[in-house]
This record gives sequence, structure tokens and C-alpha cells, in this order.
Amino acid sequence: MTILLFEFKIAETKTFEKVKKKTDRKLYQKIVNVVYPQLRNNPYFGANIRKLKGEFEGFYRYRIGSYRLFYLIDDEKVIVFVIDLKHRKDAYK
Repeated sequence: MTILLFEFKIAETKTFEKVKKKTDRKLYQKIVNVVYPQLRNNPYFGANIRKLKGEFEGFYRYRIGSYRLFYLIDDEKVIVFVIDLKHRKDAYK
């Protein structure tokens, strides 16, 4: 088990900002209160975290019920860039 000695910062992209405005307030509160603390501590591993393959290689996704939160990790700057939030049925199209 790897213990990280620093906290990642969370950066929301313009794409995510647009999606956030249309998102249910309860879902966004769950992202802020549950998902972001987990991503700050360790964005690489977790029960709901998967590294994507193929066309989306380099991206990670966090499963929140029937929604998927997509993000990239910049190790050098210690930042998690939150890219998009999509419903599961539309997520990988």
C-alpha cells in the first residue's frame, strides 16, 4: 500500500463547470463532500476508481451511482483535473 505524503488539488475544467450548472444539487454536493476528499488523498486507487483504456487511456473515472466523473491527474503539479460528468448510458460514447 502506497501512502501519499501530499494532497492533490482539485481543478474543475470549463467543460465540467458547464455540466455542473445543469447537475442536480444533491449530486454535486456528494461530489464535493465525498468524491473530492477521496481524490485529494489518492486519485489512483479506490473502490469506485478505474483507469480507462483504449481511446480514453490516461483518463480515470469515478463511479457515482449511475453517473461517471472523468478526470486526469498531473503528478508534477499535484492536481486532479475534473473533466466531465456523464450518465452511465452516455459516458463512453
